[in-house]
Amino acid sequence: MNKDRLIKLTIQARVLKAVAHPSRLCIVEELSKRERCVCELTEMIGADMSTVSKHLTVLKQAGIVADEKRGAMVFYRLRVPCLGKLFESVESVLECSARELMEAAK
Repeated sequence: MNKDRLIKLTIQARVLKAVAHPSRLCIVEELSKRERCVCELTEMIGADMSTVSKHLTVLKQAGIVADEKRGAMVFYRLRVPCLGKLFESVESVLECSARELMEAAK
């Protein structure tokens, strides 16, 4: 594997690793619908603001979300809106696996 390909794959792995947590998946799913403030995300996830902020920092460092401060509030959005399609792909994998398990059980 050449150096450029290794770098690209490493960056892709970093992005996938950043979303590999249920709370961060929830954040990405919600942000795929519309931008949200931290307080909304905190309420949706059911965690304290410090925990949600840490999750948002991971997503921001991976280049997944962007933030914008408006007065005392910070709003987050997906940097690449099509990332919401990730969930469609994951659902397809789950459906395929479920079908295969059902067929094997017959």
